Amino acid sequence: MVVGLLAIIFFLGASSFNYLTQNKNFVKWLSPDENANYVFSKLYAQEKKLTIYEGYNLYTGGIMYPRSFRSDNGYIKPVSFLGLILIYGQIASWTSVAILPYLTPFFGALGLIFFYSLISNIFGRRNGIISAFLLAFFPPYIYYSARSMFHNVLFVVLLIIGLYFISAVIKNSKSQKIIDNNEPSDKINKFKKFLPGLKNNFLAALGGGMLGLSIITRTSELIWLGPLLVLLWIFNIKKIDLVNLLIIISFAAVTFIPVFYWNQILYGAPTSSGYPQMTESINNIASAGTDLVKPQNLIQPGKVKMILKNINNNIFQFGLKPRDSLAKFINYSARMFFWLFWPAAAGFLFLLLKIYKLKRVYILYIISFLTVSVFLILYYGSWNFHDNPDPKSITIGNSYTRYWLPIYLGAIPFISLIIIKISRLALVARRVLYKQVYNSYNPKADKWRVIFKRVSMDSIKILFVIILSFLSLFNVLFAREEGLVETYQKQKNTEKIYFEVLKLTENNSTIITRYYDKLFFPERKVIVGVFDDDNMISEYAKLVDYLPVYYYNFTLPSKDFNYLNNRKLKQFGIGLKKVKSVEGGFTLYKLIRTSN
Repeated sequence: MVVGLLAIIFFLGASSFNYLTQNKNFVKWLSPDENANYVFSKLYAQEKKLTIYEGYNLYTGGIMYPRSFRSDNGYIKPVSFLGLILIYGQIASWTSVAILPYLTPFFGALGLIFFYSLISNIFGRRNGIISAFLLAFFPPYIYYSARSMFHNVLFVVLLIIGLYFISAVIKNSKSQKIIDNNEPSDKINKFKKFLPGLKNNFLAALGGGMLGLSIITRTSELIWLGPLLVLLWIFNIKKIDLVNLLIIISFAAVTFIPVFYWNQILYGAPTSSGYPQMTESINNIASAGTDLVKPQNLIQPGKVKMILKNINNNIFQFGLKPRDSLAKFINYSARMFFWLFWPAAAGFLFLLLKIYKLKRVYILYIISFLTVSVFLILYYGSWNFHDNPDPKSITIGNSYTRYWLPIYLGAIPFISLIIIKISRLALVARRVLYKQVYNSYNPKADKWRVIFKRVSMDSIKILFVIILSFLSLFNVLFAREEGLVETYQKQKNTEKIYFEVLKLTENNSTIITRYYDKLFFPERKVIVGVFDDDNMISEYAKLVDYLPVYYYNFTLPSKDFNYLNNRKLKQFGIGLKKVKSVEGGFTLYKLIRTSN
Protein backbone atom coordinates (compact mmCIF):
# COMPACT_ATOMS: atom_id res chain seq x y z
CA MET A 1 0.00 0.00 0.00
CA VAL A 2 2.72 2.47 1.02
CA VAL A 3 4.93 1.55 -1.94
CA GLY A 4 1.93 1.80 -4.29
CA LEU A 5 1.22 5.34 -3.05
CA LEU A 6 4.92 6.17 -3.44
CA ALA A 7 4.78 4.92 -7.05
CA ILE A 8 1.79 7.17 -7.81
CA ILE A 9 3.56 10.20 -6.33
CA PHE A 10 6.71 9.36 -8.31
CA PHE A 11 4.75 9.09 -11.56
CA LEU A 12 3.06 12.45 -11.03
CA GLY A 13 6.36 14.12 -10.09
CA ALA A 14 8.41 12.66 -12.95
CA SER A 15 5.62 13.33 -15.47
CA SER A 16 5.31 16.96 -14.44
CA PHE A 17 8.50 17.93 -16.29
CA ASN A 18 7.14 17.00 -19.72
CA TYR A 19 3.64 18.14 -18.78
CA LEU A 20 4.98 21.63 -17.99
CA THR A 21 7.46 21.90 -20.88
CA GLN A 22 5.39 20.39 -23.69
CA ASN A 23 1.98 20.87 -25.29
CA LYS A 24 0.15 19.43 -28.29
CA ASN A 25 1.98 21.83 -30.63
CA PHE A 26 5.39 21.51 -29.00
CA VAL A 27 6.67 18.03 -28.11
CA LYS A 28 10.41 18.52 -28.25
CA TRP A 29 13.42 16.99 -26.54
CA LEU A 30 16.73 18.04 -25.07
CA SER A 31 18.97 15.51 -26.80
CA PRO A 32 19.30 13.94 -30.27
CA ASP A 33 18.76 10.43 -28.85
CA GLU A 34 15.48 11.42 -27.21
CA ASN A 35 14.29 13.12 -30.38
CA ALA A 36 15.09 10.08 -32.54
CA ASN A 37 13.34 7.69 -30.17
CA TYR A 38 10.26 9.89 -30.04
CA VAL A 39 10.06 10.48 -33.80
CA PHE A 40 10.29 6.78 -34.64
CA SER A 41 8.04 5.65 -31.75
CA LYS A 42 5.38 8.04 -33.00
CA LEU A 43 5.91 6.96 -36.62
CA TYR A 44 5.65 3.28 -35.66
CA ALA A 45 2.49 3.92 -33.64
CA GLN A 46 0.79 5.78 -36.47
CA GLU A 47 2.08 4.05 -39.62
CA LYS A 48 3.96 0.91 -38.49
CA LYS A 49 7.04 2.30 -40.30
CA LEU A 50 10.60 2.95 -39.16
CA THR A 51 11.90 4.93 -42.14
CA ILE A 52 11.40 8.48 -43.41
CA TYR A 53 12.03 9.07 -47.11
CA GLU A 54 14.06 12.16 -47.92
CA GLY A 55 14.54 12.26 -51.70
CA TYR A 56 16.85 15.28 -51.63
CA ASN A 57 19.48 13.13 -49.94
CA LEU A 58 20.01 11.52 -53.34
CA TYR A 59 21.20 14.90 -54.68
CA THR A 60 23.26 16.02 -51.69
CA GLY A 61 25.39 13.05 -50.73
CA GLY A 62 22.98 11.89 -48.01
CA ILE A 63 23.72 14.74 -45.57
CA MET A 64 20.12 15.70 -44.75
CA TYR A 65 19.37 14.05 -41.42
CA PRO A 66 19.67 14.90 -37.71
CA ARG A 67 22.03 13.38 -35.18
CA SER A 68 21.06 9.89 -33.93
CA PHE A 69 19.65 9.20 -37.41
CA ARG A 70 21.31 7.80 -40.52
CA SER A 71 20.58 8.06 -44.23
CA ASP A 72 20.66 5.08 -46.60
CA ASN A 73 19.73 5.67 -50.23
CA GLY A 74 17.39 8.50 -49.35
CA TYR A 75 15.77 6.74 -46.37
CA ILE A 76 16.34 8.18 -42.89
CA LYS A 77 16.60 5.40 -40.29
CA PRO A 78 17.14 5.10 -36.53
CA VAL A 79 20.65 4.84 -35.11
CA SER A 80 19.49 3.26 -31.90
CA PHE A 81 18.42 0.09 -30.18
CA LEU A 82 14.94 -0.68 -31.47
CA GLY A 83 13.47 -2.03 -28.24
CA LEU A 84 12.15 1.23 -26.78
CA ILE A 85 10.84 2.35 -30.17
CA LEU A 86 8.92 -0.88 -30.71
CA ILE A 87 7.63 -1.17 -27.14
CA TYR A 88 6.52 2.45 -26.81
CA GLY A 89 5.29 2.60 -30.40
CA GLN A 90 3.12 -0.48 -29.89
CA ILE A 91 1.66 0.84 -26.63
CA ALA A 92 0.93 4.19 -28.30
CA SER A 93 -0.77 2.41 -31.23
CA TRP A 94 -3.16 0.79 -28.74
CA THR A 95 -3.83 4.08 -26.97
CA SER A 96 -2.57 7.45 -28.25
CA VAL A 97 0.75 9.00 -29.23
CA ALA A 98 0.00 11.63 -26.58
CA ILE A 99 1.09 9.17 -23.88
CA LEU A 100 4.61 8.70 -25.29
CA PRO A 101 6.26 11.36 -23.04
CA TYR A 102 4.72 9.71 -19.96
CA LEU A 103 5.59 6.06 -20.55
CA THR A 104 9.01 6.19 -18.90
CA PRO A 105 7.63 7.88 -15.76
CA PHE A 106 5.00 5.09 -15.69
CA PHE A 107 7.63 2.36 -16.00
CA GLY A 108 9.79 4.19 -13.46
CA ALA A 109 6.89 4.11 -10.99
CA LEU A 110 6.28 0.44 -11.76
CA GLY A 111 9.98 -0.18 -11.16
CA LEU A 112 9.63 1.07 -7.56
CA ILE A 113 7.07 -1.64 -6.81
CA PHE A 114 9.15 -4.44 -8.31
CA PHE A 115 12.38 -3.09 -6.81
CA TYR A 116 10.72 -3.23 -3.41
CA SER A 117 9.54 -6.78 -4.08
CA LEU A 118 12.92 -7.98 -5.38
CA ILE A 119 14.96 -6.46 -2.56
CA SER A 120 12.44 -7.78 -0.01
CA ASN A 121 12.99 -11.29 -1.38
CA ILE A 122 16.73 -10.90 -0.87
CA PHE A 123 17.26 -8.66 2.17
CA GLY A 124 13.86 -8.64 3.85
CA ARG A 125 10.83 -6.35 3.85
CA ARG A 126 12.34 -3.56 5.98
CA ASN A 127 15.27 -3.20 3.62
CA GLY A 128 12.90 -3.43 0.64
CA ILE A 129 10.66 -0.56 1.72
CA ILE A 130 13.58 1.73 2.63
CA SER A 131 15.26 0.89 -0.68
CA ALA A 132 12.07 1.74 -2.59
CA PHE A 133 11.91 5.18 -0.93
CA LEU A 134 15.59 5.87 -1.62
CA LEU A 135 15.15 4.87 -5.26
CA ALA A 136 12.06 7.06 -5.63
CA PHE A 137 14.19 10.10 -4.75
CA PHE A 138 17.44 8.97 -6.35
CA PRO A 139 18.56 11.83 -8.66
CA PRO A 140 19.48 9.94 -11.89
CA TYR A 141 16.37 7.75 -11.60
CA ILE A 142 14.13 10.82 -11.39
CA TYR A 143 16.15 12.71 -13.99
CA TYR A 144 16.04 10.02 -16.66
CA SER A 145 12.42 9.24 -15.93
CA ALA A 146 11.60 12.91 -16.54
CA ARG A 147 13.91 12.95 -19.60
CA SER A 148 11.62 10.23 -20.79
CA MET A 149 12.83 9.12 -24.22
CA PHE A 150 16.15 7.68 -23.09
CA HIS A 151 16.48 3.88 -22.94
CA ASN A 152 18.13 3.52 -19.56
CA VAL A 153 15.28 3.64 -17.04
CA LEU A 154 13.14 1.34 -19.18
CA PHE A 155 16.08 -1.08 -19.42
CA VAL A 156 16.74 -1.28 -15.67
CA VAL A 157 13.03 -1.50 -14.81
CA LEU A 158 12.40 -4.37 -17.23
CA LEU A 159 15.53 -6.07 -15.87
CA ILE A 160 14.31 -5.65 -12.28
CA ILE A 161 10.90 -7.07 -13.19
CA GLY A 162 12.49 -10.03 -14.98
CA LEU A 163 14.81 -10.76 -12.06
CA TYR A 164 11.88 -10.52 -9.63
CA PHE A 165 9.83 -13.13 -11.48
CA ILE A 166 12.84 -15.44 -11.73
CA SER A 167 13.55 -14.97 -8.01
CA ALA A 168 9.92 -15.92 -7.40
CA VAL A 169 10.54 -19.16 -9.32
CA ILE A 170 13.53 -19.87 -7.06
CA LYS A 171 11.57 -19.03 -3.92
CA ASN A 172 8.60 -21.19 -4.92
CA SER A 173 10.87 -24.10 -5.86
CA LYS A 174 12.53 -23.94 -2.45
CA SER A 175 9.17 -23.82 -0.63
CA GLN A 176 7.76 -26.70 -2.67
CA LYS A 177 10.81 -28.81 -1.93
CA ILE A 178 10.26 -28.33 1.81
CA ILE A 179 6.59 -29.36 1.45
CA ASP A 180 7.46 -32.42 -0.62
CA ASN A 181 10.10 -33.52 1.89
CA ASN A 182 7.73 -33.19 4.85
CA GLU A 183 4.73 -34.95 3.33
CA PRO A 184 4.67 -38.65 2.39
CA SER A 185 4.59 -39.06 -1.37
CA ASP A 186 1.60 -41.38 -1.32
CA LYS A 187 -0.53 -38.66 0.27
CA ILE A 188 0.38 -35.93 -2.12
CA ASN A 189 -2.43 -35.10 -4.45
CA LYS A 190 -1.30 -35.06 -8.07
CA PHE A 191 -3.13 -31.79 -8.64
CA LYS A 192 -1.37 -30.20 -5.66
CA LYS A 193 1.96 -31.10 -7.23
CA PHE A 194 0.92 -29.95 -10.68
CA LEU A 195 -0.41 -26.53 -9.67
CA PRO A 196 2.82 -25.12 -8.12
CA GLY A 197 4.75 -26.37 -11.14
CA LEU A 198 2.35 -24.61 -13.48
CA LYS A 199 2.68 -21.42 -11.45
CA ASN A 200 6.46 -21.63 -11.71
CA ASN A 201 6.22 -22.14 -15.47
CA PHE A 202 4.08 -19.00 -15.71
CA LEU A 203 6.54 -16.99 -13.58
CA ALA A 204 9.44 -18.28 -15.66
CA ALA A 205 7.65 -17.16 -18.84
CA LEU A 206 7.11 -13.68 -17.39
CA GLY A 207 10.71 -13.50 -16.19
CA GLY A 208 12.11 -14.59 -19.56
CA GLY A 209 9.86 -12.20 -21.46
CA MET A 210 10.85 -9.23 -19.30
CA LEU A 211 14.54 -10.08 -19.53
CA GLY A 212 14.20 -10.29 -23.31
CA LEU A 213 12.47 -6.91 -23.45
CA SER A 214 15.22 -5.37 -21.32
CA ILE A 215 17.90 -6.78 -23.64
CA ILE A 216 16.28 -5.47 -26.82
CA THR A 217 15.95 -2.07 -25.12
CA ARG A 218 19.74 -1.83 -24.65
CA THR A 219 21.32 -4.75 -26.47
CA SER A 220 24.85 -3.54 -25.72
CA GLU A 221 24.29 -4.36 -22.03
CA LEU A 222 24.15 -8.05 -22.94
CA ILE A 223 27.93 -8.01 -22.77
CA TRP A 224 27.71 -8.01 -18.95
CA LEU A 225 24.12 -9.08 -18.42
CA GLY A 226 24.66 -12.40 -20.22
CA PRO A 227 27.51 -13.57 -17.92
CA LEU A 228 25.56 -12.30 -14.89
CA LEU A 229 22.48 -14.35 -15.77
CA VAL A 230 24.66 -17.44 -16.30
CA LEU A 231 26.27 -16.85 -12.88
CA LEU A 232 22.86 -16.53 -11.20
CA TRP A 233 21.66 -19.73 -12.85
CA ILE A 234 24.75 -21.67 -11.77
CA PHE A 235 24.19 -20.64 -8.15
CA ASN A 236 20.52 -21.69 -8.41
CA ILE A 237 20.88 -24.64 -10.74
CA LYS A 238 18.89 -26.94 -8.44
CA LYS A 239 16.03 -24.46 -8.06
CA ILE A 240 15.57 -23.65 -11.75
CA ASP A 241 14.97 -26.98 -13.45
CA LEU A 242 15.55 -27.64 -17.13
CA VAL A 243 11.90 -27.02 -18.06
CA ASN A 244 11.81 -23.57 -16.45
CA LEU A 245 15.24 -22.72 -17.86
CA LEU A 246 14.03 -23.53 -21.37
CA ILE A 247 10.86 -21.48 -20.76
CA ILE A 248 12.95 -18.47 -19.66
CA ILE A 249 15.23 -18.74 -22.70
CA SER A 250 12.32 -19.32 -25.11
CA PHE A 251 10.26 -16.33 -23.97
CA ALA A 252 13.36 -14.12 -23.96
CA ALA A 253 14.09 -15.25 -27.53
CA VAL A 254 10.53 -14.48 -28.66
CA THR A 255 11.01 -10.80 -27.83
CA PHE A 256 13.82 -10.65 -30.40
CA ILE A 257 11.57 -11.65 -33.31
CA PRO A 258 10.29 -8.12 -34.10
CA VAL A 259 13.80 -6.72 -33.66
CA PHE A 260 15.28 -9.27 -36.08
CA TYR A 261 12.45 -8.52 -38.51
CA TRP A 262 13.11 -4.79 -38.49
CA ASN A 263 16.89 -5.22 -38.53
CA GLN A 264 16.49 -7.22 -41.73
CA ILE A 265 14.34 -4.49 -43.30
CA LEU A 266 16.42 -1.55 -42.12
CA TYR A 267 19.98 -2.84 -42.14
CA GLY A 268 19.96 -5.92 -44.35
CA ALA A 269 20.46 -8.69 -41.76
CA PRO A 270 18.62 -9.86 -38.60
CA THR A 271 21.67 -9.33 -36.40
CA SER A 272 22.70 -5.97 -37.90
CA SER A 273 21.76 -2.72 -36.19
CA GLY A 274 21.95 1.03 -36.43
CA TYR A 275 25.32 0.80 -34.68
CA PRO A 276 27.65 -0.75 -37.28
CA GLN A 277 30.58 -0.77 -34.83
CA MET A 278 28.55 -2.65 -32.23
CA THR A 279 27.36 -5.19 -34.82
CA GLU A 280 30.91 -5.79 -35.98
CA SER A 281 32.14 -6.06 -32.40
CA ILE A 282 29.46 -8.62 -31.45
CA ASN A 283 30.22 -10.70 -34.55
CA ASN A 284 33.95 -10.60 -33.77
CA ILE A 285 33.38 -11.63 -30.15
CA ALA A 286 31.10 -14.48 -31.20
CA SER A 287 33.63 -15.67 -33.78
CA ALA A 288 36.50 -15.44 -31.27
CA GLY A 289 34.43 -17.32 -28.68
CA THR A 290 33.84 -20.13 -31.16
CA ASP A 291 37.55 -20.29 -31.94
CA LEU A 292 38.38 -20.35 -28.24
CA VAL A 293 36.50 -23.61 -27.56
CA LYS A 294 37.98 -25.49 -30.51
CA PRO A 295 40.22 -28.33 -29.19
CA GLN A 296 43.02 -27.59 -31.66
CA ASN A 297 43.24 -24.01 -30.38
CA LEU A 298 43.06 -24.85 -26.67
CA ILE A 299 46.34 -26.77 -26.82
CA GLN A 300 48.15 -23.77 -28.30
CA PRO A 301 48.85 -21.13 -25.58
CA GLY A 302 49.86 -18.56 -28.18
CA LYS A 303 46.64 -19.02 -30.10
CA VAL A 304 44.53 -18.76 -26.93
CA LYS A 305 46.34 -15.56 -25.94
CA MET A 306 45.69 -14.03 -29.37
CA ILE A 307 41.98 -14.96 -29.26
CA LEU A 308 41.58 -13.51 -25.75
CA LYS A 309 43.32 -10.30 -26.87
CA ASN A 310 40.91 -10.08 -29.80
CA ILE A 311 37.92 -10.47 -27.45
CA ASN A 312 39.32 -7.83 -25.10
CA ASN A 313 39.89 -5.37 -27.99
CA ASN A 314 36.32 -5.82 -29.22
CA ILE A 315 34.82 -5.38 -25.75
CA PHE A 316 36.93 -2.35 -24.85
CA GLN A 317 36.82 -0.70 -28.27
CA PHE A 318 38.08 2.62 -26.94
CA GLY A 319 40.82 1.08 -24.84
CA LEU A 320 41.01 -0.01 -21.23
CA LYS A 321 41.87 2.91 -18.94
CA PRO A 322 41.51 1.88 -15.27
CA ARG A 323 42.79 5.18 -13.83
CA ASP A 324 40.48 7.29 -15.97
CA SER A 325 37.59 4.96 -15.15
CA LEU A 326 38.16 5.23 -11.41
CA ALA A 327 38.48 9.02 -11.59
CA LYS A 328 35.20 9.30 -13.48
CA PHE A 329 33.42 6.96 -11.10
CA ILE A 330 34.59 9.02 -8.14
CA ASN A 331 33.33 12.18 -9.84
CA TYR A 332 29.93 10.66 -10.63
CA SER A 333 29.42 8.89 -7.30
CA ALA A 334 31.53 9.90 -4.31
CA ARG A 335 31.45 13.58 -5.27
CA MET A 336 28.17 14.01 -7.08
CA PHE A 337 26.09 11.88 -4.66
CA PHE A 338 28.29 11.90 -1.55
CA TRP A 339 25.35 11.69 0.91
CA LEU A 340 24.42 8.34 -0.66
CA PHE A 341 27.86 7.02 -1.62
CA TRP A 342 29.36 6.91 1.86
CA PRO A 343 26.39 5.19 3.56
CA ALA A 344 26.39 2.68 0.67
CA ALA A 345 30.15 2.10 1.14
CA ALA A 346 29.64 1.63 4.89
CA GLY A 347 26.82 -0.87 4.34
CA PHE A 348 28.84 -2.78 1.77
CA LEU A 349 31.88 -2.89 4.08
CA PHE A 350 29.69 -4.07 6.97
CA LEU A 351 28.45 -7.00 4.88
CA LEU A 352 31.92 -7.76 3.58
CA LEU A 353 33.38 -8.00 7.09
CA LYS A 354 30.69 -10.54 8.02
CA ILE A 355 30.81 -12.47 4.76
CA TYR A 356 31.75 -15.73 6.46
CA LYS A 357 28.48 -15.57 8.44
CA LEU A 358 26.21 -14.39 5.61
CA LYS A 359 23.40 -16.27 3.94
CA ARG A 360 24.13 -17.72 0.54
CA VAL A 361 21.82 -15.21 -1.17
CA TYR A 362 23.77 -12.27 0.34
CA ILE A 363 27.07 -13.70 -0.90
CA LEU A 364 25.62 -14.14 -4.38
CA TYR A 365 24.34 -10.54 -4.33
CA ILE A 366 27.77 -9.22 -3.31
CA ILE A 367 29.55 -11.25 -6.00
CA SER A 368 27.06 -10.11 -8.66
CA PHE A 369 27.26 -6.48 -7.56
CA LEU A 370 31.05 -6.42 -7.57
CA THR A 371 31.30 -8.17 -10.94
CA VAL A 372 28.84 -5.86 -12.66
CA SER A 373 30.21 -2.72 -11.01
CA VAL A 374 33.85 -3.38 -11.90
CA PHE A 375 32.95 -4.16 -15.50
CA LEU A 376 30.67 -1.15 -16.00
CA ILE A 377 33.15 1.22 -14.38
CA LEU A 378 35.95 0.01 -16.64
CA TYR A 379 33.76 -0.30 -19.73
CA TYR A 380 32.07 3.11 -19.70
CA GLY A 381 34.76 4.87 -17.68
CA SER A 382 37.29 4.20 -20.45
CA TRP A 383 35.14 6.25 -22.84
CA ASN A 384 34.95 10.03 -22.99
CA PHE A 385 31.40 11.40 -23.18
CA HIS A 386 30.81 15.13 -23.63
CA ASP A 387 27.04 15.58 -23.47
CA ASN A 388 27.60 19.01 -21.97
CA PRO A 389 29.11 21.62 -24.35
CA ASP A 390 31.81 22.14 -21.72
CA PRO A 391 33.93 18.93 -21.79
CA LYS A 392 35.22 19.65 -18.26
CA SER A 393 31.74 19.98 -16.79
CA ILE A 394 30.59 17.23 -14.42
CA THR A 395 26.80 17.26 -14.35
CA ILE A 396 23.90 14.88 -13.83
CA GLY A 397 23.08 15.10 -17.55
CA ASN A 398 26.33 13.47 -18.64
CA SER A 399 25.96 9.91 -19.91
CA TYR A 400 27.88 8.26 -17.08
CA THR A 401 24.98 8.75 -14.65
CA ARG A 402 22.58 6.81 -16.88
CA TYR A 403 25.06 4.15 -17.94
CA TRP A 404 25.89 3.45 -14.29
CA LEU A 405 22.27 3.16 -13.15
CA PRO A 406 22.69 -0.62 -12.52
CA ILE A 407 25.55 0.17 -10.10
CA TYR A 408 23.62 2.88 -8.30
CA LEU A 409 20.52 0.73 -7.92
CA GLY A 410 22.58 -2.24 -6.81
CA ALA A 411 24.14 -0.13 -4.03
CA ILE A 412 20.85 1.16 -2.60
CA PRO A 413 20.19 -1.92 -0.38
CA PHE A 414 23.57 -1.29 1.28
CA ILE A 415 22.34 2.19 2.28
CA SER A 416 19.15 0.66 3.66
CA LEU A 417 21.18 -1.91 5.59
CA ILE A 418 23.31 0.71 7.33
CA ILE A 419 20.19 2.75 8.18
CA ILE A 420 18.65 -0.33 9.81
CA LYS A 421 21.86 -1.03 11.74
CA ILE A 422 22.13 2.56 12.97
CA SER A 423 18.49 2.52 14.07
CA ARG A 424 19.27 -0.41 16.32
CA LEU A 425 21.65 1.82 18.24
CA ALA A 426 18.47 3.33 19.65
CA LEU A 427 18.19 0.16 21.72
CA VAL A 428 21.19 1.29 23.76
CA ALA A 429 19.53 4.62 24.52
CA ARG A 430 16.27 2.81 25.24
CA ARG A 431 17.91 0.59 27.85
CA VAL A 432 19.46 3.59 29.60
CA LEU A 433 16.18 5.52 29.69
CA TYR A 434 13.98 2.54 30.41
CA LYS A 435 16.08 1.45 33.35
CA GLN A 436 14.86 4.51 35.24
CA VAL A 437 11.19 3.50 35.03
CA TYR A 438 11.36 -0.28 34.70
CA ASN A 439 10.85 -1.08 38.42
CA SER A 440 7.94 1.36 38.81
CA TYR A 441 6.00 -0.03 35.87
CA ASN A 442 7.04 -3.66 36.07
CA PRO A 443 3.54 -5.14 35.33
CA LYS A 444 3.46 -3.42 31.96
CA ALA A 445 7.18 -3.43 31.39
CA ASP A 446 7.25 -5.80 28.44
CA LYS A 447 4.46 -3.94 26.61
CA TRP A 448 6.07 -0.53 26.93
CA ARG A 449 9.48 -1.97 26.20
CA VAL A 450 8.31 -3.28 22.83
CA ILE A 451 6.45 -0.06 21.96
CA PHE A 452 9.39 2.14 22.89
CA LYS A 453 11.78 -0.08 20.95
CA ARG A 454 9.67 0.01 17.79
CA VAL A 455 9.01 3.78 17.94
CA SER A 456 12.68 4.55 18.55
CA MET A 457 13.92 2.39 15.70
CA ASP A 458 11.26 3.50 13.21
CA SER A 459 11.76 7.15 14.03
CA ILE A 460 15.48 6.93 13.28
CA LYS A 461 14.87 5.08 10.01
CA ILE A 462 12.28 7.63 8.91
CA LEU A 463 14.57 10.52 9.86
CA PHE A 464 17.46 9.12 7.82
CA VAL A 465 15.24 8.43 4.81
CA ILE A 466 13.78 11.95 4.97
CA ILE A 467 17.24 13.57 5.14
CA LEU A 468 18.67 11.50 2.30
CA SER A 469 15.54 11.96 0.18
CA PHE A 470 15.56 15.73 0.71
CA LEU A 471 19.22 15.98 -0.32
CA SER A 472 18.54 13.84 -3.40
CA LEU A 473 15.47 15.83 -4.43
CA PHE A 474 17.31 19.12 -3.95
CA ASN A 475 20.14 17.79 -6.11
CA VAL A 476 18.00 16.67 -9.04
CA LEU A 477 15.97 19.89 -9.01
CA PHE A 478 18.74 22.43 -8.50
CA ALA A 479 21.94 20.69 -9.66
CA ARG A 480 24.39 22.98 -11.42
CA GLU A 481 23.73 23.52 -15.16
CA GLU A 482 21.41 20.56 -15.72
CA GLY A 483 19.08 20.34 -12.73
CA LEU A 484 15.44 19.95 -13.70
CA VAL A 485 14.53 23.52 -12.68
CA GLU A 486 17.23 25.05 -14.89
CA THR A 487 16.49 22.54 -17.65
CA TYR A 488 12.82 23.50 -17.48
CA GLN A 489 13.71 27.13 -18.07
CA LYS A 490 15.95 26.23 -21.02
CA GLN A 491 13.15 24.18 -22.56
CA LYS A 492 10.65 27.03 -22.20
CA ASN A 493 13.12 29.38 -23.89
CA THR A 494 13.63 26.82 -26.63
CA GLU A 495 9.88 26.75 -27.26
CA LYS A 496 9.96 30.48 -28.12
CA ILE A 497 12.88 29.92 -30.52
CA TYR A 498 11.10 27.01 -32.19
CA PHE A 499 7.95 28.91 -33.06
CA GLU A 500 9.85 32.01 -34.12
CA VAL A 501 12.11 30.11 -36.53
CA LEU A 502 9.17 28.15 -37.94
CA LYS A 503 7.40 31.43 -38.73
CA LEU A 504 10.49 32.71 -40.54
CA THR A 505 11.05 29.59 -42.67
CA GLU A 506 9.00 27.82 -45.33
CA ASN A 507 7.50 24.36 -44.74
CA ASN A 508 9.83 22.74 -47.28
CA SER A 509 12.96 24.56 -46.15
CA THR A 510 16.20 23.07 -44.88
CA ILE A 511 18.00 24.38 -41.80
CA ILE A 512 21.75 23.89 -41.37
CA THR A 513 22.59 23.91 -37.67
CA ARG A 514 25.15 22.58 -35.24
CA TYR A 515 23.03 21.85 -32.20
CA TYR A 516 19.38 22.58 -32.98
CA ASP A 517 18.63 19.74 -35.38
CA LYS A 518 16.80 18.02 -32.49
CA LEU A 519 14.50 21.05 -32.26
CA PHE A 520 13.54 21.63 -35.88
CA PHE A 521 13.24 18.06 -37.16
CA PRO A 522 10.89 16.69 -38.47
CA GLU A 523 8.93 19.93 -39.04
CA ARG A 524 11.89 21.15 -41.11
CA LYS A 525 14.55 19.29 -43.03
CA VAL A 526 17.87 19.59 -41.25
CA ILE A 527 21.59 19.25 -41.91
CA VAL A 528 24.07 19.02 -39.06
CA GLY A 529 26.98 21.19 -40.08
CA VAL A 530 28.72 24.56 -40.26
CA PHE A 531 31.04 26.07 -42.89
CA ASP A 532 34.37 24.44 -42.10
CA ASP A 533 34.20 21.67 -44.72
CA ASP A 534 34.39 22.48 -48.45
CA ASN A 535 32.70 19.20 -49.38
CA MET A 536 29.72 20.04 -47.21
CA ILE A 537 29.55 23.59 -48.58
CA SER A 538 29.48 22.13 -52.07
CA GLU A 539 26.42 20.10 -51.12
CA TYR A 540 24.76 23.15 -49.56
CA ALA A 541 25.26 24.98 -52.84
CA LYS A 542 23.51 22.22 -54.77
CA LEU A 543 20.55 22.33 -52.40
CA VAL A 544 20.07 26.10 -52.75
CA ASP A 545 18.81 25.52 -56.30
CA TYR A 546 16.05 23.19 -55.08
CA LEU A 547 14.91 24.40 -51.64
CA PRO A 548 15.07 27.40 -49.31
CA VAL A 549 18.19 26.80 -47.19
CA TYR A 550 18.86 28.50 -43.85
CA TYR A 551 21.70 28.53 -41.35
CA TYR A 552 20.90 28.75 -37.62
CA ASN A 553 23.74 29.05 -35.14
CA PHE A 554 25.59 31.48 -32.91
CA THR A 555 25.56 35.01 -34.32
CA LEU A 556 28.55 35.47 -36.60
CA PRO A 557 30.93 38.35 -35.77
CA SER A 558 31.14 40.89 -38.61
CA LYS A 559 34.61 39.76 -39.69
CA ASP A 560 33.49 36.11 -39.93
CA PHE A 561 30.30 37.05 -41.75
CA ASN A 562 32.29 39.09 -44.29
CA TYR A 563 34.91 36.36 -44.68
CA LEU A 564 32.26 33.75 -45.49
CA ASN A 565 30.48 35.99 -48.03
CA ASN A 566 33.57 37.44 -49.66
CA ARG A 567 35.81 34.36 -49.75
CA LYS A 568 34.70 31.00 -48.34
CA LEU A 569 31.18 30.77 -49.73
CA LYS A 570 31.74 32.99 -52.75
CA GLN A 571 33.80 30.34 -54.53
CA PHE A 572 30.73 28.06 -54.45
CA GLY A 573 28.43 30.74 -55.78
CA ILE A 574 26.45 31.22 -52.58
CA GLY A 575 26.28 33.74 -49.76
CA LEU A 576 24.65 34.43 -46.42
CA LYS A 577 21.84 36.89 -45.79
CA LYS A 578 20.80 37.75 -42.24
CA VAL A 579 17.13 37.06 -41.58
CA LYS A 580 16.73 37.79 -37.86
CA SER A 581 18.59 37.63 -34.58
CA VAL A 582 17.01 35.29 -32.05
CA GLU A 583 17.41 35.47 -28.27
CA GLY A 584 20.33 33.69 -26.68
CA GLY A 585 22.94 35.00 -29.10
CA PHE A 586 21.69 33.03 -32.12
CA THR A 587 20.82 34.29 -35.58
CA LEU A 588 18.91 32.84 -38.53
CA TYR A 589 20.61 33.36 -41.90
CA LYS A 590 19.47 32.41 -45.39
CA LEU A 591 21.77 30.93 -48.03
CA ILE A 592 21.31 32.67 -51.37
CA ARG A 593 22.67 32.11 -54.83
CA THR A 594 25.27 34.69 -55.91
CA SER A 595 27.44 35.15 -58.99
CA ASN A 596 31.04 33.88 -58.74
